Amino acid sequence: MRTIKDYILLYLKGAGMGAADVVPGVSGGTIAFITGIYEELLDSIKSFNLDALQLLKQGQFKGLWQHINGTFLVVLLAGVFTSLLTLSRLITWLLATYPIQLWSFFFGLIIISAILVTKEIRKWNAAVVIAGIIGIAIAYVITVVSPGQTPDDLWFIFIAGAIAICAMILPGISGSFILLLLVKYEFILNAVKELNIPVIIVFGLGCVTGLLSFARVVSWLLDRYYNVAVALLAGFMIGSLNKVWPWKVVTEYYMDSKGIQKPLVTESVWPTTYAISTGQQAHVLWAVLFAALGILLVVGIEKVSKYSVSPDH
Repeated sequence: MRTIKDYILLYLKGAGMGAADVVPGVSGGTIAFITGIYEELLDSIKSFNLDALQLLKQGQFKGLWQHINGTFLVVLLAGVFTSLLTLSRLITWLLATYPIQLWSFFFGLIIISAILVTKEIRKWNAAVVIAGIIGIAIAYVITVVSPGQTPDDLWFIFIAGAIAICAMILPGISGSFILLLLVKYEFILNAVKELNIPVIIVFGLGCVTGLLSFARVVSWLLDRYYNVAVALLAGFMIGSLNKVWPWKVVTEYYMDSKGIQKPLVTESVWPTTYAISTGQQAHVLWAVLFAALGILLVVGIEKVSKYSVSPDH
């Protein structure tokens, strides 16, 4: 049984997942994996099945709650939504005001996360190495794909939610970045800030649909091909580093719905090239310090997580 202290820690893990999911390039699944709750999260999501439906029909609410690991999910989701609702403005402000420092922080976070994930591989062989390379290649290609224009219709918002949530539970692939590729990141962020209820509800339904189906696929892979699956996930993390590289120059722009020019396509460059191309300081020392802070934070989370107790069931 978990104690109050354990649930507070679980809430903070959820808050970490929510904070990560706000930023394009960082995955809430990464936080879940390194804090030791990833497989329990997948198992809890999978428990929404025919057995759960049967318990609901029979009015066995206590049994249903235990079956779906309800307390775990409620506490975790409370942390996630707390971050989504409170940090969306802060993160967007930091991205606009201190982009190099923020991206450096996440760069350090993802590097150490990838290292910690590879430590979970129990046996190395050719298949594991190939899976890691495939993961790197897939994630890298995703980071360099140029976003296109997409409709704002509710049917597309539903699809965007289903696709994005699949990425959100994959360590290394950011659901927010998938939304960016679908040109729906700013749209959804504004919907949350403005409490656009129809958009939020339809997006949420899409997320639920995608989550209930995709979690089973990931769980199946981890159950039967654990080492290969973990290598693939670690590869996703490494490949996504291109997205969070702190120094970028914009190569293409687009006009948003308010007629404001926004970056569409960026290219990763060295700090010296960034300084020459943009005329702005590269802040290399700050970048190193914030990357180190990201590394220390993840190591700290990983150490604290070792004190977590086993699941309720």
